[in-house]
Amino acid sequence: MPMQLQNFDIDLFLREHWQKKPLLIRNALPDWQNPLNPEDLAGLACEEEVESRLIVRKDESWKLEHGPFAEKRFAKLGKKPWTLLVQAVDHFVPEVAALIAPFRFVPNWRIDDVMVSYASDQGGVGPHFDQYDVFLVQGLGRRRWQIGARCDAYTPLMPHDDIRLLANFEASDEWVLEPGDILYVPPGFAHDGVALGDDCMTYSIGFRAPSRNELIEDYSEHLASAADERYGDPALPRQDNPGEISPAAIAQLHEMMSKALLDRDGFARWFGQNSSTRKYPDVDWRPDEPIDTGQLQASLAQGLILSRNPASRFSFIRPQRGGVTLFVDGEIFDCGHDDSAFAEQLCAQETMMVTAEASPAALAIIVALVNQGSVTLEPQD
Repeated sequence: MPMQLQNFDIDLFLREHWQKKPLLIRNALPDWQNPLNPEDLAGLACEEEVESRLIVRKDESWKLEHGPFAEKRFAKLGKKPWTLLVQAVDHFVPEVAALIAPFRFVPNWRIDDVMVSYASDQGGVGPHFDQYDVFLVQGLGRRRWQIGARCDAYTPLMPHDDIRLLANFEASDEWVLEPGDILYVPPGFAHDGVALGDDCMTYSIGFRAPSRNELIEDYSEHLASAADERYGDPALPRQDNPGEISPAAIAQLHEMMSKALLDRDGFARWFGQNSSTRKYPDVDWRPDEPIDTGQLQASLAQGLILSRNPASRFSFIRPQRGGVTLFVDGEIFDCGHDDSAFAEQLCAQETMMVTAEASPAALAIIVALVNQGSVTLEPQD
């Protein structure tokens, strides 16, 4: 059964807190059991394909190191306060991936990953602000969180080459979180977390928020790679002055640009593909042996179910022409009316039962998803 939040009203939260103000949720997970021990987290930080960082504090200065780390590095840290940060742990540990389920009231495309941090006594990353929403789940030990004012691009930062730390941090609220407590911090709010005692673990469910500049840059690059349209003037009139760029020419050139940028359906299709690309697309999740439709039907007939890869991203749009366009890990699947419900269900559920008599189009999609490593076939619990 999926994990559920206690003492939490989703509609009230979205109305009064989401992207507006922080919220402390005491005992949000009353039956909390820490899903990952510190030794396994350190082991992940030693792996080449895992993104990790180590922040060591000495007095009022912070030093940043990037992984992967040698095992002996952790034994040399001594008594200095330090914090280990490991990104996308949900991609590798199913029990950590399960932490995302209570927050699925936020659309799939907005969810980034679950970062896990381990800190020694007084360890932290310093006062800072993020450009995205985050739910901070206290997993082990205790951490004191201080919240400050909302920041922006003009907020003064400390001079540091690697870490964006606030030059002037004043706390307006302060809480000590115990295991099972959750703190929500909206984008831009200053915050600082410090471990109270050793063995402090925090699970950060982070969300994506593309900037306008990023969208313009990425979409323009996409448009530039598509079939080109070139300016033409077969009815060119004679001009009095050859140096003038005529109003008619400007209007035609502007229309060429606007036509491409204002293609809403084209943008939606591009964004679905772009936003569903995996966080780490170079990691290969494909099975050792690809399957075909016959093998898939045999597996489904045996009662195997589809299980989504936690590293994969699933979204869909409803194009104006009807049906559903499904996006999985940057791949596009156009589904007709008969298969739209299948695509929508696939995006909504972590596991899904499909019969061997499913439509040929649905079976073809499943075969493609298995062979690209987006889903696996698993026995039912």
